[in-house]
Amino acid sequence: MSSGPSRRSPERHPMFDRSSTFGAALDDTGARAVLETFLPGIAASPMAGQFRDARLGQLVGLTPALREDAAEQERFWAALAEVPDDAGAPPREYSPAIAPDPAYEGDDIPRGSARLTVPVDAVPRWGAVELRFDGPSHGNPFVDVELFAVVTSGERRFEIGGFYDGDGVYLIRFLAESEGEWAFETASTARSLDGITGTVRVGPAASGAHGPVRVDGLHFAYADGTRHRPVGTTAYAWTHQPEELQDRTLATLADGPFTKMRMCLFPKSYLYNTNEPERFPFPGSLADGFDLERFDPESFRGLERRIADLGALGIEADLILFHAYDRWGFADLGPAVDERVVRYTVRRLAASANVWWALANEYDLVWAKTTADWERIAQIIEEEDPHGHLRSIHNCHGFYDHSRPWITHVSAQRIDVYRTAENTDAWRTEFAKPVVIDEIGYEGDIDQGWGNLTGEELVRRCWEGAARGGYVGHGETYLNDREELWWSKGGVLIGSSPSRMAFLDRIVAEAPGGVLDPLPSDWDVPWGGVAGEYVIGYFGFNRPSFRNVVLPDGDFEIDVIDTWNRTVDPVPGVHRGTVRVELPARQYMAVRLRRVGPAD
Repeated sequence: MSSGPSRRSPERHPMFDRSSTFGAALDDTGARAVLETFLPGIAASPMAGQFRDARLGQLVGLTPALREDAAEQERFWAALAEVPDDAGAPPREYSPAIAPDPAYEGDDIPRGSARLTVPVDAVPRWGAVELRFDGPSHGNPFVDVELFAVVTSGERRFEIGGFYDGDGVYLIRFLAESEGEWAFETASTARSLDGITGTVRVGPAASGAHGPVRVDGLHFAYADGTRHRPVGTTAYAWTHQPEELQDRTLATLADGPFTKMRMCLFPKSYLYNTNEPERFPFPGSLADGFDLERFDPESFRGLERRIADLGALGIEADLILFHAYDRWGFADLGPAVDERVVRYTVRRLAASANVWWALANEYDLVWAKTTADWERIAQIIEEEDPHGHLRSIHNCHGFYDHSRPWITHVSAQRIDVYRTAENTDAWRTEFAKPVVIDEIGYEGDIDQGWGNLTGEELVRRCWEGAARGGYVGHGETYLNDREELWWSKGGVLIGSSPSRMAFLDRIVAEAPGGVLDPLPSDWDVPWGGVAGEYVIGYFGFNRPSFRNVVLPDGDFEIDVIDTWNRTVDPVPGVHRGTVRVELPARQYMAVRLRRVGPAD
């Protein structure tokens, strides 16, 4: 277990007090740990750079937990006073890498003697094949034992890593990619787990199962070719909440339009999210420290159950592996522990058809990692995931280099207070990859500018991005007495945007191929769709009373779409050439052109 910080002698003047600058505290290891505990919304804020010269005595007024609780504020100042002067202190030592023990089991243990359990019935295609081995439990199997299998079916062959699930149980999971017989043979540093062979049968896919999502040009499709359109939402810490709240989140999702959920592997410490989870990926607690050489299988089982629950609803789990909003030390584990947790996580979850890997939320705020670290983590994911799930990395300020070959699609945050979706078509051209704007601002009413958009403005941004060939995500940050904001903890939705996003998805689904691509546009109106067949022009916050529309060659039906009121009003007749389309002089209107009959 990690130990707490040493205490300053009482006779010494504290290094940090009300007159200290925020920047000086951020730059000190001990003081930063205190800030992340008591001021999580400040210490990890994208605005941290603007606060560097502010006094700590000023910043406590921005945090309700301190501003309104005198006793908590006193604890904060006392904790800062105890931070030691670490000038000249040696660099932090990270936990070392631990190689598997080649002598974990002696020669007296028969090779391949562990009990094997395989599925008796055929596993449905796109389901998870799970191989269970009852094996040794002495020492620390999480790090002492390496286990993997070579899996084959016809010409398909891959290696897949296994993991220790506690209580002497080892598991190997892989995705049932195709029907037929799959053979496997294990290799392990534990003699009892080495050289075990067997077969499993894979049958037809279950109804509604389509396999993992793949990139399809500048869009997405499931492995079986079915179109996938990301209608995304975010609830970062929903799986770190009490079970009852998690159940409410799933009930809300069951009635909603969403096909993708952004969520975190590690818990999150930030504004309106300061409660302590019941379990963590590692055994331990904030008070006692964490055992970074072991994992908590029950914590991972809970995550797996919730990812399966999302899959049953047709929702992709966009799993964020690292983030900066942390008071437990998970953002700064060191390379060896980072590698252990990434390998363990991917081995447990790669057999889930509905998983996407997001290396980071706001990678450029994760102060402990460099580009070399992210590249190394990406390589580990590629090594451990033979099924090629989607991979991304998300920014706060500057973009990562999305041209990197391991990145499957652009995962973007807003780059401007007002304009972001307007860049979608340019990013598609620049990176030649699908563009998903996962964080463009949230519908809500909190005091932060990223979290108090109107529903109308969020929906406007969704349409703007869609017309330019991309996908804009949702989030909700309406404040309530329980501080159960959807964007963080899940729960229930009260905003006006989800139903309008469902309407947008319906309009896009009606296009040939079920997607829109950017088309030559006017200076004031983006046009998108399928050239010469299905064309949409979006007027956004403009409100013309009419528009002269030049149609492609041939005959077209014309619809006037009220994107906010979710209505589609046909313009009578079949049209060609240039048509004056009457509009209601309201914001958020669109015009749709649909070909009838062949082109001239």
